Amino acid sequence: MNDKLPSLRDALANADVLFERAELETVIAELGRRIDAALDGERAVFLTVMNGALMFAGQLALTIRTDLEFDYVHATRYRGATSGSDLHWLREPTVDLAGRTVLLVDDILDEGHTLKAVRDDCLHRGARRVLIASLCCKDHDRLAEGVTSDFNGVVLPDRYVFGYGMDYHEQGRNLPAIYALR
Repeated sequence: MNDKLPSLRDALANADVLFERAELETVIAELGRRIDAALDGERAVFLTVMNGALMFAGQLALTIRTDLEFDYVHATRYRGATSGSDLHWLREPTVDLAGRTVLLVDDILDEGHTLKAVRDDCLHRGARRVLIASLCCKDHDRLAEGVTSDFNGVVLPDRYVFGYGMDYHEQGRNLPAIYALR
C-alpha cells in the first residue's frame, strides 16, 4: 500500500453515509424512465464521462428502454492561472455527433466547469441538443454559469463526497454507497 495516500479506512471512519445502494438504484430507475420520456424513441448518443460516471452510467443505461449508441469521453481542465478554462482531452468522442441528441452522463455536478466544457464541445461538434444526466449534484451557489443537469438523481450537501463512482484520492469509487466526510 502507498503510505503517501490518505487512508480510505480513516475516511470511512470519519464519514456519514448519505445514500445507500438500494436507494440509489431506485433513483436511477426513475431517471431512466424520465430519460425515455424525454427521448421519445429518438436514438441518442449515450456519452459517459470517465472515470467517475462509470458505475452510474452502466446502471442508468440498463434502465433506459430507448435504443442508444454508446461512446465515452475522458477530459480534464487545467487549473493554472494562464489556462484555467482549457479542456485537455484524454479521449475525445469518436461517434459523429452532428445533428444528434447527446445524453451526457456524469457522476456529479459540482461546480460544473469540466461538464460545461464537454457539453459545449459536443455542441461545437454539431450535436442538435445535449441533455445532461447526473447521479448527484451539490447544493451550493458555485455552479458554472449556463450549466444545469436535465436529469439529476440526488442532491448532496456541500461536503467532500466519495463512493459510487466518486473517489477519495483515487480510492473508493467502487463503494456501494455515497459517503460525505464530516
